[in-house]
Amino acid sequence: MSSPITSWEGASSIFTYADKPAVLGFILAVAVALTVFAIWATVRHEKHSYNNPMTK
Repeated sequence: MSSPITSWEGASSIFTYADKPAVLGFILAVAVALTVFAIWATVRHEKHSYNNPMTK
């Protein structure tokens, strides 16, 4: 199999929001907040699970 691309002449990339640092900062802040929240929720759930073992 061969690639349908025969030349890289005229190839370009579009970087959305690359010229808007405030938007990039906002997206980064949201990503960090979601990551911290996921870690916090996991730790909270695990502590709750191990502190209250199921009784049989």
